[in-house]
Amino acid sequence: MTLFRQITIVLEYASMKDGITIRILGDYGPFSRMGKSVGYQVTIGRSSFLLDCGSPLFQQIGGHGLKKIKGLIITHCHDDHKRWFTDFALFNMYAPDVANRVFLLASEDVHNDLMRASGPSLERSLSADSRNVIDIPYEAYIDYRTLGPRARYRIVPHQVGPGHERLCVVDGNGSVLGPERAKIVISEKTKRPRLLFRDPFYKEWVEPESFYPFSSDVFYEEEKNLYRDEEGFTIAAIKAPVWHGITGIGIVIRTGEETLVFSSDTVHDTELWKDLHRGKRVPRVSLSGKEFESASLLYGDINDYIERVWSEERYREAVDAFRNSVVIHDISARKSVVHTDYENLHRTSLTRENAILTHSPDAITSEWVLCGAEKSFRIRGGRFFEVVGDRLCPMNAHIYHKEAGKYYVGYRREKGRYTVYEDRGLLRISAAGSDRAPQGKLLYAVDLYEDLSGGYFPKIEKENAAYLERKDGKVELVEFDDEGSTGKIVGDCRDKLLAEEPPGTDFSVDMR
Repeated sequence: MTLFRQITIVLEYASMKDGITIRILGDYGPFSRMGKSVGYQVTIGRSSFLLDCGSPLFQQIGGHGLKKIKGLIITHCHDDHKRWFTDFALFNMYAPDVANRVFLLASEDVHNDLMRASGPSLERSLSADSRNVIDIPYEAYIDYRTLGPRARYRIVPHQVGPGHERLCVVDGNGSVLGPERAKIVISEKTKRPRLLFRDPFYKEWVEPESFYPFSSDVFYEEEKNLYRDEEGFTIAAIKAPVWHGITGIGIVIRTGEETLVFSSDTVHDTELWKDLHRGKRVPRVSLSGKEFESASLLYGDINDYIERVWSEERYREAVDAFRNSVVIHDISARKSVVHTDYENLHRTSLTRENAILTHSPDAITSEWVLCGAEKSFRIRGGRFFEVVGDRLCPMNAHIYHKEAGKYYVGYRREKGRYTVYEDRGLLRISAAGSDRAPQGKLLYAVDLYEDLSGGYFPKIEKENAAYLERKDGKVELVEFDDEGSTGKIVGDCRDKLLAEEPPGTDFSVDMR
């Protein structure tokens, strides 16, 4: 009996209550035709949280299920991650048997963005008799808890005379910082103010939101604002490895034995990160030295004033952020700009053994495990398994493939029906002997299996056939013709495939 099968048998009879369970509600990119965007349900013991809410919550969890959700965590304010935020808030407000507000965990900056974005949906309604338009405060919907440290310095309107205000940078006591320590740069494109800060150690001008990790006590308060659940686990925010443009955070969930990290959208590229902290910039300032030193308010592009993008502290923390963790990591195809490209995974600090890729395009082929909508994974210790019924199954396929809303796994075979190609860092699959084989380097041959609720069934080659998942749990292969259809029950191949050698066994195609 192989190690894989032994593990599966042991886990079938082990308690299903320990570890961290992640149900994938949505794992597609922002422009997907699949329409499920990004969202997860994380359950530990009796506590269940939503992590991002871009996927259709009411379709997938339903009203009764949402009433059991303990809280909501938001990583950033792109709609594919928070699309159902206001609907969830309105549901908790108006559903007749829901007595609580939405318990929200988010960083201070992400929360500020959420409040601005949700205002038009939440701030007004009709009175109970429908006779008046009334104002409703945000706090009537949301029970907010800060995740991550608060900033020591911030931009606020400051009264400088009777009836006159101007923007200033203040510390926690409300004292105004002088222009030798902080300045405000107003973007000519968006009119939004951004903070320019003089780092006391580098003696350089930086944008603190980008420059410092949450661990820094130069810009952030000492209290890191972890959430501690009654079930014994903690939820923390990290910022160091999240490089996405828009304000965002990653999430770290720790039990006594497990650590799960959601990286959220980011460009995870350690070579790029090294350049960001090592690169000293020459400011493009049109003012004289004396004019710049005395100015508290500047107009233009803040990048003209920044002398360094990242601190070394942020770089080192970003590189170490995923150590000894299972990671749900957002992925994209080539040249995505604001995400990790699949072809650049070798430039990350991730490994295949500890990462599950998510937020992927509609069609993608990967040697790393892919998420799939409605799949569930269990984190046990430092490993992850797929939850299939009452079993925990290792993910031992050589290839994972998504196409047209379907999920496939591939196992290497010397004479497999499909061939895998590498094309400039991306993988492609083609049927053996196909006239439309992809361009690129041929790697190896595989047999493909369609994943149906965690069961593996040979990929159908016929156009007039399809698998049907029956209510009794069985899978039927149905074939259609002009007179109707016929079907037969087919068996799940996963047990047999779990007994095979783990990924890495060489079944490369012989090119001779």
